[in-house]
Amino acid sequence: MPTETPASSQAAQHSDRRRTLGRLGEELAAAHFQRLGFSPLGHNERTRHGEIDLIAFNGHTLVFAEIKTRRVSARGQNIRPNQEPLTWLRPRQRIRLRRLAVAWLHDEKHIRPTAHTIRFDAIGVIVDTKDRLVRLDHIEGAW
Repeated sequence: MPTETPASSQAAQHSDRRRTLGRLGEELAAAHFQRLGFSPLGHNERTRHGEIDLIAFNGHTLVFAEIKTRRVSARGQNIRPNQEPLTWLRPRQRIRLRRLAVAWLHDEKHIRPTAHTIRFDAIGVIVDTKDRLVRLDHIEGAW
């Protein structure tokens, strides 16, 4: 029976913290979309190409959203440039999100709404060490 080494235990804890932080950011982004009149169609939707963070629809626009979340000090003041979540978005993520959206739209197990517009948004979420929202940046049509 394999035993867990201190290094593997730390890596697992780090991974769990990142996953928990990501889920928190996704929940805050979903609440933001609901305030804007969107209904969530899916969270962490898996396709054969990967995972879509959030899919939402408002009767006209279908949004596929990439969400990046960062944690800062409790005061949340003086956020350094490397702590800005949206700076971590890369061109390859645009390509990936579009590929994921196509796969999701072609998957017959999903209810595919009739949308006038399909949009790819980016959401940057910053929370403090107590998981309180510091800032949420939403770029509509980011790609």
